[in-house]
Amino acid sequence: MAKLGFLGLGLMGYPMARNLLRAGHEVAVWSHTAGKARQLAAEEKAAFCESPKQVAESAECVFLCVGDTAMSREIILGPDGIIQGARPGTVVVDASTISPSESRQIGKALAARGVEFLDAPCTGSTPGAQSGNLTFMVGGNRAVFEKVKPLFEPMGKRLYYCGEAGLGLQAKLTQNLILCNILMAFNEGMVLATKGGVDPQLMLEILENSAAKSGLIAYKAPFVLRRDFSTNFSTKWMHKDIGLMLDSGKQLGVPLIVTSLTHQLFQTAISAGHGDDDMCSTINMLEELAGVEVKSS
Repeated sequence: MAKLGFLGLGLMGYPMARNLLRAGHEVAVWSHTAGKARQLAAEEKAAFCESPKQVAESAECVFLCVGDTAMSREIILGPDGIIQGARPGTVVVDASTISPSESRQIGKALAARGVEFLDAPCTGSTPGAQSGNLTFMVGGNRAVFEKVKPLFEPMGKRLYYCGEAGLGLQAKLTQNLILCNILMAFNEGMVLATKGGVDPQLMLEILENSAAKSGLIAYKAPFVLRRDFSTNFSTKWMHKDIGLMLDSGKQLGVPLIVTSLTHQLFQTAISAGHGDDDMCSTINMLEELAGVEVKSS
């Protein structure tokens, strides 16, 4: 069993770290909300740490899963960050969804200290984190990935090595780009059908048995129909990811026309108070404009 670290114990990070502990690994934990780290220490015998530096001092591989690029940079490279405590040969695995270019810079800073780095964003939302069925997209040195690959297995069953540093993040942003635009198409279609008089449940059955069939729609639609917008993946975090997509498109010279509009629709939902709700709550904006509600009959 390995000596690991895990930083960031939110909706995703907490169950990910718990799964590592239940697999028998020793795991030192830290979170911005110290109470979460203390809770995991009490429930699963994790080692509570006061700082990212302290986590790194006792770990051969450190995972983190935090909200945005600034958080990741501070936790890894800050005055009390991982870099201050990690020994040469330590592997840092960032499962956060952050800027690919910033991630490469973080990796270079760690390499200067002899510390290995992988970008390994994941998908599967909270249910996947809880069940240990996340999908990871990994960028960085392949030999390093192969060395720590078994450590991912309690957290996820599908691991895709995407290439050099930053390419795991590029793959994750591409996947989320497609997801968020499908969600917007679903919102518009279901509001249009409902306003036109088609029963929403019937419309879903038609979609399920047509070329428009989508895993995202199949998963999210039942939540919408029962008006359950409890958070699996929040509107504000997808909005952040869309911003990263647009930044990447600008850097690479790729126009992202539909995605630009989707970014504004997510901002509209956030401005209306739905930032912390699940991203499927974005349908509320169109419903209000159309004067109709998509729900089970």
